[in-house]
Amino acid sequence: MSQSIPSLLSLFQDQYSASRAEPDVPLALRRDRVRRVRTLIDTHGADLADAVQADFGVRSPQLTEVADFFVLRALTSQLESHLPRWMKPVRVRTPLYLLPARGRIFRQPLGVVGVISPWNYPVQLALGPAVTAMAAGNRVMLKPSELTPRTSALMAQLVGQYFAPDEFCVQLGGADVAAEFAALPFDHLFFTGSTAVGRKVAEAAARNLTPTTLELGGKSPCIVDASADLDAVLVKIAHGKLLNAGQTCIAPDYVLLPRGREAEFERAWQSAVARLFPSLDGNPDYAAIVSERHLARLRGLVDEAAAAGARVVRATAWTTDREPAARQMCPVLVFDPPAETALMREEIFGPVLPVLVCDSVEQAIGHINSRPRPLALYWFGTDTQVRDRVLAQTVSGGVSVNDTLMHIAHENLPFGGVGESGWGAYHGETGFLRFTQSKSVLLQSRLAMGHLFYPPYGQRFRQAMGLLKRWL
Repeated sequence: MSQSIPSLLSLFQDQYSASRAEPDVPLALRRDRVRRVRTLIDTHGADLADAVQADFGVRSPQLTEVADFFVLRALTSQLESHLPRWMKPVRVRTPLYLLPARGRIFRQPLGVVGVISPWNYPVQLALGPAVTAMAAGNRVMLKPSELTPRTSALMAQLVGQYFAPDEFCVQLGGADVAAEFAALPFDHLFFTGSTAVGRKVAEAAARNLTPTTLELGGKSPCIVDASADLDAVLVKIAHGKLLNAGQTCIAPDYVLLPRGREAEFERAWQSAVARLFPSLDGNPDYAAIVSERHLARLRGLVDEAAAAGARVVRATAWTTDREPAARQMCPVLVFDPPAETALMREEIFGPVLPVLVCDSVEQAIGHINSRPRPLALYWFGTDTQVRDRVLAQTVSGGVSVNDTLMHIAHENLPFGGVGESGWGAYHGETGFLRFTQSKSVLLQSRLAMGHLFYPPYGQRFRQAMGLLKRWL
């Protein structure tokens, strides 16, 4: 049941008041909050994995373990270890004309952070930003997705057990609550989801001048170079595409393939899918599509492309003629879908992989640069000159070379989008700083010579400025 605006406002005001009463949050309390999140995961991970499985219909606990809990354990360990260093004031070099003053950057909590999280990795993408914000000393309000209701409800219950409402609380509800939530005057609002919804969140936040981090999606390309070994490459592409049945924001969205290698690509794809998933239908390791509405949309994308002349190839590891009631969708390749089809205009978010043939690396780069900048880009090959050319001439949120997805697992690499794939980044110290106010402080000396620049502007001023002009 949706909560009313007064209830949301009341919880926000409690957190707001608490944050203003305690702007200097000590290391011990920050570490304690991080440890409570870690204890929540370690103690109740099995229950959360069962809830995710129930929400999806088919999604093995092992997938939730590696894609949600492993990432969160790595994050909490890093936060607890590095917080003392990250919290320290930073000394900066003082320019000659301000000596003997000293400069410092003080790192302080922003206050109250709102987090709106998605359904595809419903534990990691909810608790990851939340625990990072708390490590930075903030209070957090979380609005999880209504498309995974059991997981969201259990998270709300568990967070209520481990945290006071003015520290960390969870708001349940649908799109109406999300709209009310985004309209609150947070000190920072963090959203993960689609580009279309991200625009609405940004508009709502702008009315309060609330700064935002938007982790969106887009069409992440995968470039296969002429130097690539397709048998080795396709296992990594298939894994990146079929993890969580393609319901991953950085999944390869389409492949740019050298012309003439289509048959080799198709054969290597079928082999890779069979290696990862000896059977697909009924396999608990192969996740279901989250809802009938999402499944119908994916089928519509494929049907439209086929009607427009694209060649559709089903995975031979699929052993039935019909997709089961559990919403597991047969993976398909779609060769050369027309540019005007929805498959090539929209983020796919499912086990459908378009393949476009290219005559040169210049054509591949031009194709990418003619479209909105993607969240991720993947390049496969052994020609380092071509690799470096692609890296230099394309812009994306992140890149994995000779792999897919793995750049997100590197805790010291910032993760975020650019343009329509989002703005702002987190993970590691970048995430800590995203939720931190870097306050500039000048510590003036009693020997300061600033009075030389005070009016009235006479001979003394001219001499001082003349000296500085020679130094600068």
